[in-house]
Amino acid sequence: MRMVILDRKTLGNDVNVDIFNKFGEVEVFDITKENETKDRVKDADIVITNKVMISKEVMENSKLKLICISATGKNNVDLEYAKQKGIEVKNVAGYSSSSVSQVAFSMIFHFVSKLNYYKNYVDEGNWQKSEIFTHIDKPFFELDKKRVGVIGLGDIGSSFAKRAQAFDCEVVYYSTSGRNNNSEFKRVELDELLSTCDIISIHCPLNEQTKDLLNYENMKNMKDGSILLNLGRGGIINEADLSKLIDEKEIYCGIDVVNVEPIEESNPLLKVQNKDRLLLTPHIGWASVEARTRLISMVADNIEEYLAK
Repeated sequence: MRMVILDRKTLGNDVNVDIFNKFGEVEVFDITKENETKDRVKDADIVITNKVMISKEVMENSKLKLICISATGKNNVDLEYAKQKGIEVKNVAGYSSSSVSQVAFSMIFHFVSKLNYYKNYVDEGNWQKSEIFTHIDKPFFELDKKRVGVIGLGDIGSSFAKRAQAFDCEVVYYSTSGRNNNSEFKRVELDELLSTCDIISIHCPLNEQTKDLLNYENMKNMKDGSILLNLGRGGIINEADLSKLIDEKEIYCGIDVVNVEPIEESNPLLKVQNKDRLLLTPHIGWASVEARTRLISMVADNIEEYLAK
């Protein structure tokens, strides 16, 4: 059995992938460019990919039996052609709920607690010059009783919602599919969620229903001082609209995903003037050490399940 890992670097060098050696010969590539994929895959029985595209052209002259996606989304594989060719495709889900929720709350605390301001105040030598024991010129707030809106109440959204509930927040959600009727939290329409919530966190997939779900027209109704987070997928928020709104209205945004990754120099979010209102991170929400370790283990489980047939 011959296996190829196409983008090892995306899994992080601090986690071990030796578990795959038990399945046979393993060839590992840190990065695979589009023009290299076909050649690297053609003699493999199993391929592991995170973001490398596995197109019809890649599969048609290969001897592939199994494609393992080391992620939840399947949009980097031509699923229809894989089915025609009898190639099984397996993804993983549920491995990163705690990691994404934790990063989301890190973003919330970044905006709510103003710790960067107070750290800089001390680091710049201001505290020892103070006439009083404290310095509270930058107001900060408690999370208690704040209204938190979750867009997409799947595994990750539910994990985030329960953590918000633990901070004594009122949690509501909007179902992007229209089919989620979770009895634990109140379901509301998108316009109500945007206009009434103090904190809004996006955890839904990107599809035809959610492309540009948040745009200038509906985001302009957000409360002054509210916090908007996107740890779902780039493209759910219209980035040009958001960048314009941040400079017009006092909203605070934690953005972990963008429409094209890595972020392009032309991305309007990089041109925002009020940079204190925007926290951009390079798609790290999923990537705690524990989450990536679980991910690798779950990919190995998928391979074992396939081989046991």
